[in-house]
Amino acid sequence: MTLTKSVKDTGKIKKKNSLPADYTPSEDEPFMNNMQVEYFRWKLLDWKAELLEGSREMIETLQDGTRNIPDVNDRASEETDRALELRTRDRARKLVNKIEAALRRIDEGEFGYCSVTGEPISLKRLEARPIATMSLEAQEKHERRERVHRDE
Repeated sequence: MTLTKSVKDTGKIKKKNSLPADYTPSEDEPFMNNMQVEYFRWKLLDWKAELLEGSREMIETLQDGTRNIPDVNDRASEETDRALELRTRDRARKLVNKIEAALRRIDEGEFGYCSVTGEPISLKRLEARPIATMSLEAQEKHERRERVHRDE
């Protein structure tokens, strides 16, 4: 399967590859075959492009929005909005890092497999959360352990 360069169009990456436009991974095909790997690669790249475009727009809004507001209440409201936007931007930055880590796992041939058990992560889970590193069972066990240690 050969890929050509991607083309950016309104913040989304246009796919120029051999994946059919309506392709969706299926349990009926071999796990993490070339088509599934490319499907998730493009899904991650599209998601990353969306987040970066949103961050760029947010930065522009924050820079344009700097103004001197005489009313104390209005100023406090604007500062609260700005803090919320900055927190949202920080979450997006962390998500971009996780997407980049998932793309590295694709390149290394480790994508789609649980980092704890080595078993395949379900396609439904990967479809919902393509940055997942653990199977649902391993994630639940991990979260239970975290709760127990947090409560101690």
